[in-house]
Amino acid sequence: MSTTPEEAKSATGSNNELIEGVDTETGDGWGDYPLDAVFVRTEQRTVGEVVARIQKNRYVLDPDFQRDFVWSNPKQSKLIESCVMRIPLPVFYVAEAPDGRIIVVDGLQRLTTFARFLGGDLKLTGLVSAQHKGSHALEGQTYETLPLNLQERVADTQLTMYILDAKAPERARLDIFERVNSGAQLTRQQMRNALYNGPATQWLKQAAEGDPFQTATGGSLDSRAMRDREAINRFCAFSLLGWESYTAGDMDSFLAQGLKRLAELSEEDRASLRASFDAAMSLSTLLFGPHAFRKSLASEDAYAARSVINISLFEVSAVVLARLAHSLPDTAHDALRAVIEDLVTDEDFARSITYSTNSTQAVRKRFSTLEVALEPFQG
Repeated sequence: MSTTPEEAKSATGSNNELIEGVDTETGDGWGDYPLDAVFVRTEQRTVGEVVARIQKNRYVLDPDFQRDFVWSNPKQSKLIESCVMRIPLPVFYVAEAPDGRIIVVDGLQRLTTFARFLGGDLKLTGLVSAQHKGSHALEGQTYETLPLNLQERVADTQLTMYILDAKAPERARLDIFERVNSGAQLTRQQMRNALYNGPATQWLKQAAEGDPFQTATGGSLDSRAMRDREAINRFCAFSLLGWESYTAGDMDSFLAQGLKRLAELSEEDRASLRASFDAAMSLSTLLFGPHAFRKSLASEDAYAARSVINISLFEVSAVVLARLAHSLPDTAHDALRAVIEDLVTDEDFARSITYSTNSTQAVRKRFSTLEVALEPFQG
């Protein structure tokens, strides 16, 4: 199903403007996958081995989805104390990225603590509470000042890694990611950003921060939840793969394929796509002002309150207008505006951007309808 404005507000948990036209339904549960499917394997690593790989940038500890390192110094110190005391640690969940690096799904705070301590950036403090008098053998120690046997005890601490296979189906990867993450609830786009971190996700970030997009959307899409990047991810996927290739009704997989294709492009081709995207944003602003990508663009009242951004309308409009923006004469603006206004009030088109928007039927309906309507404007 698609989000209502109230559901959108609950999903973002922010004060950003609400959205509509984006499906929140991601499947019917674990029954979508074979019960004997193996998507996760278990491996043992020592703290020293993992920290060595972190130092070689083989582990991604900061995948740019607003999950900052927040543990206090005393809490970090107690983790190291647990290693010295040989207390078993909870398991770690990680995921294989397409380039072979390891994305930390659950365990960011602990792994960062280990990297800081073995790297000499953490001094153990707060191990003696104010209610208890006396000293603590580890208080004030760094890794280098620990006795050799305690250094090795920390470095040799066994970590159990549950590794999410890179070959698992895309939606299964996101479902598992969602289930095991114990921190703040992540959106699907934040998960994608972690799993496909690289040139494609950087492109999304830069496009989202660009003036044309910010002006066209009024800066109203929640950047912390990456709602802005999700909208642009949709533009990229449908621009690069074509709406005709959307045949399975699986938006998660389609958006991931779009990121993969975007990453494969040359810098020149990514720059060209960015120019087309920016041009579509500028044209939308020119045509509809503050009502761009909102159903209120069709209001006959020039002073009507603007409605919320409709992500499906954004997706289809951005893709199709990007093809016209560079060649459309100024004299065609009024006619183009009228065509899009009529479509938004058309019952069938409106349904395709409002209900079950990730279904193959809805995607095909909105793209084919808008393309046919704008054929007279093609150069």
